[in-house]
Amino acid sequence: MNEIPPEQREVAQFLTALAGRAPQLTHISAVFVGQDTAWKMKKAVRLDFLDFSTLALRKHFLIREWELNRRTAPTLYRDVVPIWRAGAGDLRIGAAPAEAPIVEWVLRMAAVPAEDFLDRMAAGGVITPALLLALADAVAAFHLALPPVLGWDSAGALARVIEGNFVAAGHAGLDALACTAWAEAARRALAARSAWLAARASAGFVRRGHGDLHLGNICLWEGRPVAFDALEFDESLATIDVGYDLAFLLMDLDQCVDRASANRVLNRYVARTGDAELVAGLALFLSLRAMVLAHVETVRGHARLGARYFAAARAALAVPPAVILAIGGLPGSGKSSLARAIAPELGAAPGALILRSDDIRKRRHGVVPETRLPASAYGAAEDRAVYGEMFASARQAAAAGHAVIFDASFRDPATRAAAAAAAAAAGVRFLGVWLNAPLPLLEARIATRRDDASDATIAVLRTAAAATARPTDWPEIEASDGARALAALSARLNAT
Repeated sequence: MNEIPPEQREVAQFLTALAGRAPQLTHISAVFVGQDTAWKMKKAVRLDFLDFSTLALRKHFLIREWELNRRTAPTLYRDVVPIWRAGAGDLRIGAAPAEAPIVEWVLRMAAVPAEDFLDRMAAGGVITPALLLALADAVAAFHLALPPVLGWDSAGALARVIEGNFVAAGHAGLDALACTAWAEAARRALAARSAWLAARASAGFVRRGHGDLHLGNICLWEGRPVAFDALEFDESLATIDVGYDLAFLLMDLDQCVDRASANRVLNRYVARTGDAELVAGLALFLSLRAMVLAHVETVRGHARLGARYFAAARAALAVPPAVILAIGGLPGSGKSSLARAIAPELGAAPGALILRSDDIRKRRHGVVPETRLPASAYGAAEDRAVYGEMFASARQAAAAGHAVIFDASFRDPATRAAAAAAAAAAGVRFLGVWLNAPLPLLEARIATRRDDASDATIAVLRTAAAATARPTDWPEIEASDGARALAALSARLNAT
């Protein structure tokens, strides 16, 4: 499957000599990586899902690949150039004389060190929280810049994906009964989300995305994470809901790093885009993405890895009951740290949606979460708008079966009552907790904050502490020690 077709072996030998090493092969391409430059050649193959069998088709899809990937990696993707025959037989690369016979086309790219690909970094355990935030920011910026594709039949497209995966899984030799059960569950999940998908399409959430956004197709380039190798050979497979585009990355992080990393990316993406509603489709989206890799890895001979993805595909559709958890407290009490710690353990993959009032406020003002806002951004009217958006998003997400965490001060009894009402409206369980810690400790925490969405200062804390009575309607959790606070919260969540 991974051999060079006979008619391209001369070109492959030429490029191997140019790169100084053997190519990296897949079933549809060969990449020749030199010191500064990489050359990508599409194999002369015709498969069920693509046709690269002619020189003209290979040139067309190389140009399309160059066009698509310059959206995210303009300096990584350089140009498409011919390989042509000079004189009696020598091959040359680059601009060709008009009369020279062109024997192949290649995509010329910058060479990236192997250790800078995120799948390698994940395997080495070196993906940091800062990189996860940068990764989410990059995907969010990419999606926000894409024009909507209106009138798209998302449900019909996903139905074809389900059936295609079912057939491919059978050909790969995965357990027939388990495949049938998965397909039936996926069809039910799609039927339950068909109207939602149509509404999303009408609202502009279907775009010509990346289409293959897993860790192996993201690298560090010029100091930041950059997506490359967007799916170029089938427009229908890459014209998708942005939540489905994101889901491949979330699923891959969940399986190759950990759930906390996937949860961190999900919540940063929502904080930047405001698209909290996407979680309503995550169970189906994650399952489909996992199923693709289940049969692909099995066919590649990685049976154990394929089995792991197959298990993930089935588990994603077994959605546990949703819950809304509200975490309140004074500035510095550890609300955000506790929310991030408990979120991966709560609800369906990849864990709870965190709705943080600070993030919502920053997005409403058009700035990144870490940008400080003036005092005028914290008036009563703005507070009502922030909480209103938070509660509306929670009702939608929880009603669709996804767990939600509120991360806000909740100093006002009315906002605490509204949080409980949001859960009641969604028909899910509610738990509100109040974090408490000594004032000197809260001051020390605020004094050492860096790059945080909260604008609270020590002066703001002291004013809030003087004006706030400890609530009696929510149980209190001692938050001086983060690990003990997490254990106490977990115990309360598991109590009923």
